[in-house]
Amino acid sequence: MRRYRENSHSKSESNLPTLLVSALSQLEGDCLVLAPGDIPIYASPGIERLGILKEDRLQSPELLALIRVVRRTNTKQMGLIDIARGPIGEGRHELTVNVLPLSEGELVLVLISDESEATRVHEIRRDFVANISHELKTPIGALSLLSEAVLGAKDDPVAVARFATRMQSEARRLTDLVQEIIQLSRVQDADPLKVAHEYDVSDLIRESIDQCRTNADSRQITVNYASRTDANVLGDRELLIMAIHNLIENAINYSPEKTTVSITTKSENGIVDISVTDQGIGIPDTEIERIFERFYRVDPARSRETGGTGLGLSIVKHIVAKHGGEVKVWSAQGVGSTFSIRLPIYESDEASS
Repeated sequence: MRRYRENSHSKSESNLPTLLVSALSQLEGDCLVLAPGDIPIYASPGIERLGILKEDRLQSPELLALIRVVRRTNTKQMGLIDIARGPIGEGRHELTVNVLPLSEGELVLVLISDESEATRVHEIRRDFVANISHELKTPIGALSLLSEAVLGAKDDPVAVARFATRMQSEARRLTDLVQEIIQLSRVQDADPLKVAHEYDVSDLIRESIDQCRTNADSRQITVNYASRTDANVLGDRELLIMAIHNLIENAINYSPEKTTVSITTKSENGIVDISVTDQGIGIPDTEIERIFERFYRVDPARSRETGGTGLGLSIVKHIVAKHGGEVKVWSAQGVGSTFSIRLPIYESDEASS
């Protein structure tokens, strides 16, 4: 948190050589300097987002074990540690750490890099390319066949108009698919906590609703956001809005016309819950576990009708996990569904003091 960084910086100037502080501030990765008792006297800004420290105490037993070995043997140690991105959800930081003695029995330097992230991204891209090649075949193949049909019916204006209309529909579908592929690729590659800012949850929800207004009005669906919250979250504004927007858009697309989509918020135990409830077709119990898979559609026919690509919920899951949260879903066929984004509430040191 901001106040901690200021304090740690002042401590470092009084306890560490100026040349060392200058060198540490130029490193590409993150780092810690620990005094006896594993007390941090210097921490790079990225340490906060990684969750390695909480109230000036190290949170990783694996890292503590490495530091103890270094203090005992006065030799460098290297290892891998696993840190949760937040108090809930499946998101993790998998980090490579190098622990070095700076002075015998006294100061210890911890160098941290996220090299495992590159391996994970490579694996995701490999699987992603395989999925994309399969999904793109359908609209591209349809456009090819329709263009041949237009050429064959060039002397029949009615048939040409019919085929051209279908070509426009397939072109829009292809455009939407490519756009969501770009969005998911960005979400999978980026770490929103690296350069994170504090945002008001109610503001994020209002912006997301505004982006869905045209679609809701065209289907005469009321989007109701009655409750308000004072909670703030830490992360990437554009990605957070994208996640909330995708849930609202999904609720609108799978709801009957002239119904209501409701958005509610509640805060409890340091977690803010953003729930989107529709009066739609619902999701069968057998499908619940698969709805967040890339390109998976519960109702392919309905997806074609609404222009769904099967990527929206996958994008939501990735964004929320990267922000240290989780997505929950409740659904009953013929009744509707409720999707809930749960994120850690961010409280700056200035607000909590």
